[in-house]
Amino acid sequence: MSRTIALVDDDRNILTSVSMALESEGFAVNCYSDGEEALAGLSRNPVDLAVLDIKMPRMDGMELLQKIRAKSKCPVIFLTSKDDEIDEFLGLRMGADDYITKPFSQRLLIERINVILRRAENSAAPESDDSVVKRGNLTLDATRHQCTWKGEEVVLTVTEFLLLQALARHPGHVKNRDQLIDFAYGEHIYIDDRTIDSHIKRVRKKFRAHDPDFKQIETLYGVGYRYRDD
Repeated sequence: MSRTIALVDDDRNILTSVSMALESEGFAVNCYSDGEEALAGLSRNPVDLAVLDIKMPRMDGMELLQKIRAKSKCPVIFLTSKDDEIDEFLGLRMGADDYITKPFSQRLLIERINVILRRAENSAAPESDDSVVKRGNLTLDATRHQCTWKGEEVVLTVTEFLLLQALARHPGHVKNRDQLIDFAYGEHIYIDDRTIDSHIKRVRKKFRAHDPDFKQIETLYGVGYRYRDD
């Protein structure tokens, strides 16, 4: 069965090019050029996932997400500019599932959509022992996409969650950047090594906001990363 994606952006070029890419992957796509139009359309025609630009006229992505969350648990991916780190954090706290920074790879967006849709399907299935990773103060619940440290939730994007899961499943084992790229993005997507470094930096920052002494993710310079085996 075809999945339906809502694509909301005031840039007509993005609407055209991304909708064509999604349709070529078998998705049905509903396009909207602003938040108000999207809210009305989503009320009439619910979708499986929504991709929202943050900065739009009439109603921005943040307000639209808030109104969507009042009625639906539909997965949401934000499209954001590089200087919108605060917006990214607020969006995740409000219930967005992930964000992608402009300019972005359409291939990467499609991969993120597929990952989130698979996760939504898995969350409806009974929880299994394999879906939960517990390492000391850390708990990762893949079916709920929930991460906690010392009982407090740490809000992570899909990519951040997958990277932390790859490390925490095998504490003490070193993962090089190529292995982490394959785990988080898939084997056929090219990502610069520095992207992994940026994600790890963000993960550490989020944990240290809860616990300034967080040191579980270790860097082995020239090699990769590992989760401490305490």
